[in-house]
Amino acid sequence: MQDADRRLSADDWDELHFPRPEENDFDRVVESAISRRGFLGGVLAFGSGAAAMGAGLLGAASARAMETSRFAFTPIAAQTDGTVHVPEGYGWKVLMRWGDPLFSEADGYDITDGGPVENSDKVFGENTDGMETFSFQGRQLIAVNHEYPNEDINLPASQDGKPVSADDVLKLQNIQGVTVMEIAEGPDGWNVVKDSPFNRRIHHNTPMKIVGPAAGHDLLRTEADPTGTSSLGTFNNCGSGKTPWGTYLTCEENFNGYFGSTDEAASHDEKVAAGFARYGIKAKSWNGYEGFDPRFDTSKNPNEPHRAGWIVEIDPTDPQSTPVKHTGLGRFKHENAEVVLARDGRVVVYMGDDERGEYLYKFVSNGTYQPGAETEGLLNDGTLYVARFNDDLTGQWLPLTPETTGMEAAEILIFTRMAASKAGGTTMDRPEWVAASPVAAEAYCCLTNNKNRGVKPNAGGDDTSANGPNPRDTNRYGQIVRWRPADEDHAADDFDWDLYVMAGNPTVHADAYAGSDNMNEGNLFNSPDGMAIDSTGLVWIQTDGDDENQGDFAGNGNNQMLVGDPVTGEIVRFMTGPNGCEVTGLAWSSDLRTMFVGIQHPGSNWPDGGTPRSAIIAIKRDDNALIG
Repeated sequence: MQDADRRLSADDWDELHFPRPEENDFDRVVESAISRRGFLGGVLAFGSGAAAMGAGLLGAASARAMETSRFAFTPIAAQTDGTVHVPEGYGWKVLMRWGDPLFSEADGYDITDGGPVENSDKVFGENTDGMETFSFQGRQLIAVNHEYPNEDINLPASQDGKPVSADDVLKLQNIQGVTVMEIAEGPDGWNVVKDSPFNRRIHHNTPMKIVGPAAGHDLLRTEADPTGTSSLGTFNNCGSGKTPWGTYLTCEENFNGYFGSTDEAASHDEKVAAGFARYGIKAKSWNGYEGFDPRFDTSKNPNEPHRAGWIVEIDPTDPQSTPVKHTGLGRFKHENAEVVLARDGRVVVYMGDDERGEYLYKFVSNGTYQPGAETEGLLNDGTLYVARFNDDLTGQWLPLTPETTGMEAAEILIFTRMAASKAGGTTMDRPEWVAASPVAAEAYCCLTNNKNRGVKPNAGGDDTSANGPNPRDTNRYGQIVRWRPADEDHAADDFDWDLYVMAGNPTVHADAYAGSDNMNEGNLFNSPDGMAIDSTGLVWIQTDGDDENQGDFAGNGNNQMLVGDPVTGEIVRFMTGPNGCEVTGLAWSSDLRTMFVGIQHPGSNWPDGGTPRSAIIAIKRDDNALIG
């Protein structure tokens, strides 16, 4: 990456190096959003659960309900400094930072120059993201994603963050992926159990199995793997999921940026070229892998990118197990995987494709889950659906099949975006984390933002005009959509939907960009990203947005974690991160007395006053009461 490129988000990098086509006849960006204000009021007032959008829409009865808060803390104000803030009566401690050793042999890892390559797969990885906790044989395990590197920090300063050797590339490959580790609570709080037999790093060179309907397809075969059933590595691991049978799901998001070409004149067949175009795979990669590792050189291995972009299942209790890529769940820029059970025991997986104008998906298994029974096939043998949201607050899950798409079954899974376009799904404002409530038959998705809404089509040329769940053009604030499946059954084809919240700034705007009525001067935020729902049904919202704290974002402060009550619609601020960071990843200890939260790419010298280091923190109540 060039210096300027490293400061770009993955989406902005895509657009810089792979610009999408512009619409020539669009001249109504702001006007269209404002004209939809009457429609917005109808959306925000819909639904008994959110009765729900604040006293301004609900009247006296709901206003009284909001006076009796379910939150066991005093909300905190926005912050702009370089540390973490939590409410009075709570405390936090760093659990693990990038570069901290998982094994005694890595004690000499030197954070100031990136450390020796031989230790880079024995330490906690960079840029934490999704995470899940597991209890096994009386032990507490945690699996954590490492989304991408910070090259300026991870490589020696003299190289200005640019890999100049195969060792540099290997170091970057090793500090990404997933960490599985054992943790334990002692008198000084939570710590990692160094040298635990469960401690494990899974990275860009870890052997993987490829299973499911697309396994073995010609588009997945390479010279190194002529069977198309085994691969190396998992990439750009963003959100996460957890299965009912106790395994970890890690989600490959912006995988396209790892592939490049040493021969820009190289040509590909029509299907491969179309896939590269839709998924944003270009001659220039983020990290320059293609110059040192031919696996990432598409002029030599054009099928290698087809082996990334999947959901990977990892057994945290078996460090000898091989991670599994499930093709039945489709290939796209997976944010997370929210797993629930249908009324009859079938497995349902909700998934978002985190790119502007892409889609929200659901997988429903054919088989049913039975505790203790065989689970093989439950994440592959089934039907993949794309969501269609109607403006009348109803919706349908549209099956992606050869009949509905005109595509071969395996190619639907390899080129899922194209299949969703053909089936007629609703283009969304970057679907990020999905969370399903454990106390009600409803699910939520963070639609983080979309500056291209109403401005230009997505990479497949699909219309991105403002629509029901995405009602604002040039949407810089984001919103959270909620749906309730028909008959309270997550396997149902039909659903009703509403908007739980539309982020905005009522201190700056008086139109649709002010946000919904449950936005106010005391809880301003933008770009909802991570999300989890606790055992009581409260919705925890994490942000990855503009933290400049000026203009449209005045009063937002640093990125943060808020909590919302889905019954009253009230949303309050619980935590703020250090400036420059994203707050991402949330899991609870088995006794629900500790909350583990990720701090990604802090912009200050957090947490130690020196080199900034992404980290996981443990948050507890001072009285050791339940926290989630």
